[in-house]
Amino acid sequence: MKALVYHGPGRFSWEEKAKPKISAPTDAIVKISRTTICGTDLHILKGDVPTVTDGRTLGHEGVGVVVEKGEAVTNFGIGDKVLISCISSCGRCDYCRRQMYSHCRSGGWILGNKIDGTQAEYVRIPFADTSLYRAPQGVDEEALAMLSDIFPTGFECGVLNGAIKPGDSVAIVGAGPIGLATLITARLYSPAQITMVDVDDQRLAVAMEFGATGKVNSRTCDAVQTIMRLTDGIGVDVAIEAVGIPDTFDICQQIVAPGGHVANIGVHGKPAPLRLERLWDRNITLTTRLVDTATTPMLLRAVTCGAIQPG
Repeated sequence: MKALVYHGPGRFSWEEKAKPKISAPTDAIVKISRTTICGTDLHILKGDVPTVTDGRTLGHEGVGVVVEKGEAVTNFGIGDKVLISCISSCGRCDYCRRQMYSHCRSGGWILGNKIDGTQAEYVRIPFADTSLYRAPQGVDEEALAMLSDIFPTGFECGVLNGAIKPGDSVAIVGAGPIGLATLITARLYSPAQITMVDVDDQRLAVAMEFGATGKVNSRTCDAVQTIMRLTDGIGVDVAIEAVGIPDTFDICQQIVAPGGHVANIGVHGKPAPLRLERLWDRNITLTTRLVDTATTPMLLRAVTCGAIQPG
């Protein structure tokens, strides 16, 4: 089969690999029909994720059809169309029982990281019964692929950890796919303002089409000064970091209002200074998280009924 294979920082190739085989009774083999590239894959290619080793097939998102399954797999049959979760969960360990599936003792984020991933013609899915979702009828596959990782990540790590509530002022620093997914799901909670910050005018224009109330190009102006001016010097209730570099995290620290939340989503490969000399008395909440995909069933229902449109 063909697969996208990592060979160290900055080096990858589209090459032939052996088709995966069932290695445990709880495994399934899925033939990929749609996959996508995550910002995390870009961090891998930069060398930010040392657990990814030479020869690894990349990717942790996708839609496909079950073509083989282990004898212990009972929720899915051959020929079922499925959504692949970016997180593999045994469903039984202490972390899974707490819905912290990203820290599953036998799984977690392993696809395209510690085991071969989805940017290939076929992929082996461990713990298939608790790591796959039946694809709803009538939902476009490209839109469905966004629910493997991008939408749960934006929603859980940004919106839920940021505790967005009606009337809040929100700034999302980074208008890539994760930032846009955060924007779309944040609107479910009726914030008064959502300001997008990015260095690309085209991304910012797309964000405005998706419902942002304001935009700031941090390449052409001082993002901190601009947002503080827009908020009458107070700052925002929720600042969400959706890039994963020190500069964007620093913007969030400087624009959060007293009593506000800083919700980090980005994958950081370098140290990011924490401005405790400024923040120690401001009653802020700072959160970090690896997506658990605990909200994937809810997001699937929201897409099916049209409440959110990821495509």
